[in-house]
Amino acid sequence: MSHRVYVRPVGMAESPQLYDGDCIRLGGSLVWCHMLEIAVYDAGHRKQHILTSVSNFANALNDLHADLVQSAQQQFANLSKTHAPLELGGRTVRFDQPQIMGILNVTPDSFSDGGQFDDDVVAAAGAGFAMSETGAAMIDIGGESTRPDAPAVWEGDEIKRVVPVIEKLAPGGTVISIDTRKAAVMEAALAAGAHIINDISALSHDERALDIAAQAGCPVILMHSPSSGTDPHVNDGYSNVVTDVFDHLQERIEVAVAGGIRRENIIVDPGIGFGKSLQDNLALINNLALFHALGQPILFGASRKRMIGALSKEAPADQRLAGSLILAQQAMESGAHIIRVHDAAETVQAMHVWRGLRDAALTAM
Repeated sequence: MSHRVYVRPVGMAESPQLYDGDCIRLGGSLVWCHMLEIAVYDAGHRKQHILTSVSNFANALNDLHADLVQSAQQQFANLSKTHAPLELGGRTVRFDQPQIMGILNVTPDSFSDGGQFDDDVVAAAGAGFAMSETGAAMIDIGGESTRPDAPAVWEGDEIKRVVPVIEKLAPGGTVISIDTRKAAVMEAALAAGAHIINDISALSHDERALDIAAQAGCPVILMHSPSSGTDPHVNDGYSNVVTDVFDHLQERIEVAVAGGIRRENIIVDPGIGFGKSLQDNLALINNLALFHALGQPILFGASRKRMIGALSKEAPADQRLAGSLILAQQAMESGAHIIRVHDAAETVQAMHVWRGLRDAALTAM
């Protein structure tokens, strides 16, 4: 049948004690949920809607078509799946609280910070160390801008940009992610000391990428973008952006596992801003908790993005800190595990305050 089912958390709980334990902990995070929506869609249109408490979930499945029950059960199990920490370069990255990923672009044309370092490896590495010292759990290094209409970069030039910075950072114990969709860059970055592959095409742009990631045995971040071609923003439209992105990521997870990548090494990213309108982005952010049903840790990246300007009188990229922090908080409230940001120190501080509030909320009055 063409119908698909989705199990979405809709009732967040400050504390499981308030509901006598009738809650689930989303993805092992600090966020709890006590109500769920079981929704059936066909070609992006909702055909059935069931609202249920966590404790009544099994009974609610009686109203579901038999062909959809197994998928709903698996998603329900995925929602409360606890994700093991990553052991990377002598560092442990846990997923029981939000982790901050600092963005380090060594490009001349990135939308927010392009040209900041002008081939100054020492300055770029210093910025990476500074973000780590302020509490960023990992640094994401990119050598190619993927903003709309950005020119393609030859893989050799991309390698020349990122490898020297990785070689400076890696000996200091910094956890490094390489933001690339090219297999040759992945190989060079991993050899230089990177620990994670972050691919905006979910390993579909370069036919060698999947094999490289599988052979390396490293964690991979699979992001949704509507096109695996040169321009990742090319979009033929969505029937429903939330279910379409969910389905795409689910498919890429299975492709990655079939290609030899351990499921425990897969992180998913809905790709805010990539080939998506303002309304698309808002829908994804408001429904971010649904992506726990994929059973993988969630990365969220909306720092300084165009949608903030669209909602704040066209504020330029370097004046979008407040909007970025609001979106980071929203992601934390949905149980996101990794928040990718330009302003690491400010977001780390916001995360610690949020963490304090969550810890206090878990203590019943």
